[in-house]
Amino acid sequence: MAAKCSRIWAYNSNNGFILLLLYAVFLGTKGSIVLASDVRRKLDDITGSINIDCGLSENSISIDPKTGIQYIPDKTYIDTGLSKNISSDFNSEAQSPAFLTTVRSFPEGNRNCYTLRPPEGKASLYLIRASFMYGNYDNQNEVPEFSLYLGVNLWDTVKPENASHVVIKEILHVAVMDNIYVCLVNTGSGTPFISALELRHFKNSTYRADPGSALALFQRLDFGSSSNDTIRYHDDAYDRIWYPYNSPQFDPLSTSFAVDSLRITDYNLPSKVMQTAVQPMNNESINFDFNIGDPFVNFYIYMHFAEVESIPSNDQSRAFNIELNGKVLEEVGLKYLQSTTISTLQPIRGPRLTISLNRLSNSSLPPIINAMEIYLVNKLWQKATNQEDVNAIEEIKSSYNLFKGWQGDPCLPAPAWDGLSCSDSGYDPPKIISLNLSSIGLTGHISSSLSNLKFLQNLDLSNNSLTGPLPNFLSQLSDLKTLNLEGNRLSGSVPSALIERSTNGSLLLRLDQNPELCLLLPCKEEKKNIVIPIVATIVPLSVIFLALIILWRCKKRKVPGKFVNSQKEEESSLKSDSRKYSYSEIVRITDNFSTIIGKGGFGTVYHGSLADGTQVAVKMLSPSSTQGSIQFRTEAHLLMRVHHRNLASFVGYCYEDANIGIIYEYMACGNLEQYLLDKSLEALTWKERLQIALDAAQGLEYLHHGCKPPIIHRDVKSANILLTENFQAKIADFGLSKYFPSDSRSHLSTGVVGTVGYLDPEYYTSGRLTERSDVYSFGVVLLEVITGQPAIIKNHDDNIHIISWVSRFIESGDIRNAVDPRLKGNFDTNSVWKFMETALSCVPSFSIQRPLMNHVVAELKECLDTEIARERSSRSEGQAMRLSNSFEMITVDLGNELGPEAR
Repeated sequence: MAAKCSRIWAYNSNNGFILLLLYAVFLGTKGSIVLASDVRRKLDDITGSINIDCGLSENSISIDPKTGIQYIPDKTYIDTGLSKNISSDFNSEAQSPAFLTTVRSFPEGNRNCYTLRPPEGKASLYLIRASFMYGNYDNQNEVPEFSLYLGVNLWDTVKPENASHVVIKEILHVAVMDNIYVCLVNTGSGTPFISALELRHFKNSTYRADPGSALALFQRLDFGSSSNDTIRYHDDAYDRIWYPYNSPQFDPLSTSFAVDSLRITDYNLPSKVMQTAVQPMNNESINFDFNIGDPFVNFYIYMHFAEVESIPSNDQSRAFNIELNGKVLEEVGLKYLQSTTISTLQPIRGPRLTISLNRLSNSSLPPIINAMEIYLVNKLWQKATNQEDVNAIEEIKSSYNLFKGWQGDPCLPAPAWDGLSCSDSGYDPPKIISLNLSSIGLTGHISSSLSNLKFLQNLDLSNNSLTGPLPNFLSQLSDLKTLNLEGNRLSGSVPSALIERSTNGSLLLRLDQNPELCLLLPCKEEKKNIVIPIVATIVPLSVIFLALIILWRCKKRKVPGKFVNSQKEEESSLKSDSRKYSYSEIVRITDNFSTIIGKGGFGTVYHGSLADGTQVAVKMLSPSSTQGSIQFRTEAHLLMRVHHRNLASFVGYCYEDANIGIIYEYMACGNLEQYLLDKSLEALTWKERLQIALDAAQGLEYLHHGCKPPIIHRDVKSANILLTENFQAKIADFGLSKYFPSDSRSHLSTGVVGTVGYLDPEYYTSGRLTERSDVYSFGVVLLEVITGQPAIIKNHDDNIHIISWVSRFIESGDIRNAVDPRLKGNFDTNSVWKFMETALSCVPSFSIQRPLMNHVVAELKECLDTEIARERSSRSEGQAMRLSNSFEMITVDLGNELGPEAR
């Protein structure tokens, strides 16, 4: 989240609510644009600040006419993009500040990053400000929308309202590396651009921006301003922008004397801001109501006070308390012309924020407030790329003088640098696993920095002009599976370790078209020209021959009319310890298919009983199923190799002529969808729902992380979560499942399959399948579990997706009306909030923003533990009540107002 225009309600007990819409207008006739300075520097020492006029021509400077501050070109911070001037129609609006007259546009590449290197380095607190004014620079008159990233984590979305609208995104961040990356990512809704980028250094003892998070500005308000100007540097040494706030519900107060003239505080608040304040007209309380919007976002509040009236100490006093959402935060006593900052020590969460300043009974004067700041906590979940890999690839970039648009983090945000592939490790640091530098004119020796890419699996340096010997360190890259060095000018001998790995099949080694390279030790000059052509001929011919055999076999399987003939081949691949059943046995087991317990795209599912009385479910392929045979093989193969308590168990199969079927364990209570939607069935308790969700999550976690290679289900839905007689959940129906190659890519490109309402939108639009595609589908299932609603909710006018349906309640903090009414409020509020939070974390449109299943499992375990603790507490209280009637036990639920406790 970044700073946004927000509706603020100012009210008191006598006059009710008055709506005041604040526009955080960056540009105005009286506004000022200035340069920051660290409080520890002299105000005219600006060497430590970064002030970039994006798109400014090289060797030029732009000077703000109101401050004389210089902004420099962005040439040294980025090497991609185009410099553009805004349309002359908007020049008058952009003259102050001058840096709004140019932009840098990025029509090429999905990701373009600025690299900022502040002299203070890492572990320091910085304010980073990005400014955007479209100004119809491209003469298209189409305002774009794109994503803004801080390093590898999403900062916010940039979406100007019109061509003259200035958008400012401001964030406080403790740098974890010496370099700070600010990236613009094309999301398909227009070309990204930027007008200006600034960085300021703060004292670490001020704002609570932990290394694992950043603080995005929500509001920064200057109360009682008489000039109605925004205030910045030089008045504010930190160059914070203070927006004036006045309301007819407040009486303004001011002083002509400087505040904090004899001291410097950590916050170093501008005297011009602290010289003004407001007090309530009713002499009792000041009240604000902020609409935060997202109930799951944490935020910090900083309130700044200074007494601006000289109060006789003998007969008057000013004392008041601060309430946040009805709970007292602190009592306040002020000193004349001295600032005091009171902030929340822990983050607060909730869709709305109510702040009340209430006069105390022993105070003769009403409360006042001079200024306020609200910051939203932007969690930096995603870790940057493995640091050793980053160092190595930067050295490779430098040694070969590569640019190629290699900016920012090598792997994230996706896509990775051109020529790189990275592992998808959830929120853990990704690793570089593939490097392709083929045909780009590399010269010199093979860089020793490649030895530091410890997780490299594929390396392609072919068709360059590399010279020198083949280094031995390549054989020490234990994960390396393919090494392509053909088409260079390498010389000398091939390390024996590489030859050994190539011989035993653990490494695909391609060395042809290196005429001065020999394979035999010791190298003999007279044989060198014979050995290499032979090897160079045999190796590719062998590969081609093998490929032709594979292609011939694949085509043979696809020949029409060969289904019966291929049956033996299909059967032979079904190597299982479960017995094969004949069709006549299937008829007996199902009592001639007398009891149908389910139907799907594959066919019909029948209830059956084995000879020993064991109940089973028999899924028979429908003759009309076009993909049935393929799905049968997929499901049969998968069920034979996976074994987990939360996956439906495989019993056997039938493959006799056109009669194809799978036999698996019988689930007495049907599927989850029935229990959620069939109102005639007894409603599941909240504890039962939590256990079912956890069971299913553990099954998916096993598929994703317990199987080698991982398996993506591709059709996760409540109808495919089956329940035993004890309501133990097991995932079933693996006909659409896909093995996910763990050796290379971060995604798998494949045809889109699945069920409407559960389909990952990223997978649906791009065909990019990942483990997080299952996570999205499971998130929809979790929303079904908590609401009792189907994935697609049908009404008279239109159909609505469950995510949209839930969002209406969550935005207003009304979670109780989102919960299935059949639960009748019998649940722990914190458990429900955390469950809802977990469900919604699974369904963002971008897969990178979703957690992995192991994280979901951990969150659901915590939800279940909380509910179990509530039940135990209720039983204990019930026992206590039965033992004694001499006192009344009162339970106060403090979680209803602010949601669950901050985590």
